[in-house]
Amino acid sequence: MANFKRIADAGNLIGKVALVRVDFNVPMENGLVTDDTRLRAAVDTVQSLRTAGAKVALLAHFGRPKGERVAEMSLAPVAGAFAKVLGANVSFVADCKGEHVKKAIADLQPAGVILLENTRFYKGEEKGDLELAKQIASLGDIYVNDAFSAAHRRHVTTAVLAELLPAYAGVTMEAELDALDKALGNPERPVMAIVGGAKVSSKIDLLKNLVTKVDMLAIGGGMANTFLAAQGVDVGKSLCEHDLADTVREIEAAARAAGCEILLPRDVVVAKEFKANAANRVCGLDEVAADEMILDAGLMSVVHLVAALGRAKTLIWNGPLGAFELTPFDMATVKVAEAAARLAKDGKLVAVAGGGDTVAAMNHAGVADDLTFVSTAGGAFLEWMEGKPLPGVEALRH
Repeated sequence: MANFKRIADAGNLIGKVALVRVDFNVPMENGLVTDDTRLRAAVDTVQSLRTAGAKVALLAHFGRPKGERVAEMSLAPVAGAFAKVLGANVSFVADCKGEHVKKAIADLQPAGVILLENTRFYKGEEKGDLELAKQIASLGDIYVNDAFSAAHRRHVTTAVLAELLPAYAGVTMEAELDALDKALGNPERPVMAIVGGAKVSSKIDLLKNLVTKVDMLAIGGGMANTFLAAQGVDVGKSLCEHDLADTVREIEAAARAAGCEILLPRDVVVAKEFKANAANRVCGLDEVAADEMILDAGLMSVVHLVAALGRAKTLIWNGPLGAFELTPFDMATVKVAEAAARLAKDGKLVAVAGGGDTVAAMNHAGVADDLTFVSTAGGAFLEWMEGKPLPGVEALRH
């Protein structure tokens, strides 16, 4: 994973044009950006290129315009929002190819920044069209990918440009790849994975890959119910995929063959209603009533997981351990996250978390800043955990 080129490898950039793929697919309301997290993530890369004397032309998508020009999906409003975050002027051009775009870039001062229009306004972007790639590549001297979140797609601006221009990882991409390499590429052992969430069916490839890579695999959330049911536990009216019992047994057999210990809840928190502060009780696995649903792991399970964390040197976490969005069914997720954060802060654990609800869960637990790394890349993070090659990353390799 670590054998990719970085901006520091690019040599003299004075007067050169850097085409930088960023993730500016930000939430917007009434033409205003409501969360600038992804804009802030691009600042270090843009500033490092500006400091090196390059002109910076930003490439990004927004929404799903499906190859059509959709006025509401223009990136024009994002230019001003990014300028505020960057603390420098950011111009905008209403296209991402053509002579007028080339002229707009040529008119930039050294260290100038320009945002090009939504790349998905062209059908060829998502198809990885070589002709479109050549037209965009002609605008720049080097290509920098700083959008790990889109690295699992072989689109023009996420992968094909890297085959036409000298290509480098941006600062955020670099941090992500280095963190992932520490977590699964060349980790310090023992490695523990925590996988939660609602359904086993959405994470079969993930589980099958992880049991061959990690020493301990803790399963939580609705997924744990499916594992428990496959072992003969009556899970009442809990979320459960009973039809996946054979798949669960295959995963357990693969884990045994690979020497991976699977950790399941030992006690559970149950309620009759799926709502915040519903009447609830903690019970053993053999005590779930027919009209109850499991909404969290119990304290005994938490103690067991925290003890396992104490043995681990590396943690990779995807998915909550319970219905963390409903109090008090966030207890297991919060307690285990706090323990992981303490160990990471003390330098005893490399703790990497990411994907979908995981970021929200870590923020809810108040530990996002204390873990070693929290990835905001949903699909790309999951595909990496599944062991699949990511086109946008493969294109950056030496």
